[in-house]
Amino acid sequence: MAKEHILVIEDEQDIQELLRYNLSSEGYTVTCVSSGEEGLQKARAISPDLILLDRMLPNMEGLDVCRELKKDTSTEDIPVIMLTAKGEEADIISGLEMGADDYIPKPFSPKVVIARVRAVLRREKTPEAPADVLRRGDLVINPGKHEVTINNDQVALTITEFKILHLLARKPGWVFNRDQIVDSVHGENYAVTDRSVDVQITGLRKKLGVSSALIETVRGVGYRFKEL
Repeated sequence: MAKEHILVIEDEQDIQELLRYNLSSEGYTVTCVSSGEEGLQKARAISPDLILLDRMLPNMEGLDVCRELKKDTSTEDIPVIMLTAKGEEADIISGLEMGADDYIPKPFSPKVVIARVRAVLRREKTPEAPADVLRRGDLVINPGKHEVTINNDQVALTITEFKILHLLARKPGWVFNRDQIVDSVHGENYAVTDRSVDVQITGLRKKLGVSSALIETVRGVGYRFKEL
């Protein structure tokens, strides 16, 4: 049985071939392109199961590619793993803000890439247990449809934003620290900075608009969903 199709958008030929060889050895179908523009065209044409996207690309950088992918209804649900040059916090945060599902700092071990790819694909394919629709004032969270509405208007959230909101809303008044949030969304032992969690919360609040006050900050601890 053929494994998933992975699109690699990377302009350095050595890294392209390294990724192609190791992913192919694991049974994945791999398509490689060298520019952001070509990457967008290819993503729309082949609908890959996952995209490995370099942060630094000529002409059109990776963040812009990620933004365009998440704006297009035909590609918005494709998980994206960003490859960052130095793993600097600013690069990581920017990628997460654009809707990336994960990041891998360069230089990287092929084993780490394979493990991250498996984890993201497994997360995408694992069906969640049936859950009840949550109603919190004007906010409605439908886990089965992965849908959030406020006053019947749909709110477009990334997968990570949805998971964070659902986690908090399930237990109003319960304080979750950043490690608990990361473990719930990405799994245990996931390397992430406190700042990146804060960025996800900030982005979530912006999208919630009038309902943003439902997510409260508990200084020195973490976040909670307001008790109504």
